[in-house]
Amino acid sequence: MLRTIEIRMAVAEDIPNLLEIYAPYVKNTAVTFEYDVPSVEEFTQRMNSVLKKYPYLVAILDQTIVGYAYASPFHSRAAYMWAAELSVYVHEKYHRLGIGRALYHEMERRLKKQNVTNLNACIAYPNPKSIAFHEKEGYHMVGHFSKCGYKLGRWWDMVWMEKIIGSHDIPPKPWKHYEPETNL
Repeated sequence: MLRTIEIRMAVAEDIPNLLEIYAPYVKNTAVTFEYDVPSVEEFTQRMNSVLKKYPYLVAILDQTIVGYAYASPFHSRAAYMWAAELSVYVHEKYHRLGIGRALYHEMERRLKKQNVTNLNACIAYPNPKSIAFHEKEGYHMVGHFSKCGYKLGRWWDMVWMEKIIGSHDIPPKPWKHYEPETNL
């Protein structure tokens, strides 16, 4: 039986579920370089900050939140506004079901409407599964930083991967703030 993945905007009531998904990444992996699982209050502030400019999406399978993704500024300076960093987290019990891919595709669709041209992913290295996933999605390696993060008793490299999703017109199309009512 084919199961449908529903993608929708995240809401505050989703935060406990999102923290449940995120916590194992913080505690057991170098996928995030964060040491401590954020509180509900901190996570709420982060989500609200993202939603001022970008989409924040959740994936639902069989009425259960199984993943989430959000975009954030690649860098804070104005000239970078056409580039966004993507983050995706899938519940550890739901890997390899196309959830990350569905979230990325929907995020890409929405970011194109904002005239974002470059998508960037920051990945702890080595992480062959994440790198292979991004390569399948059209990303390519653009940077490698050595031993820049210390977690779980060792030093980790970090790589940046990038995907171009829009044309680099001169002048560029105006960047648009995310408006959920018009960008759905």
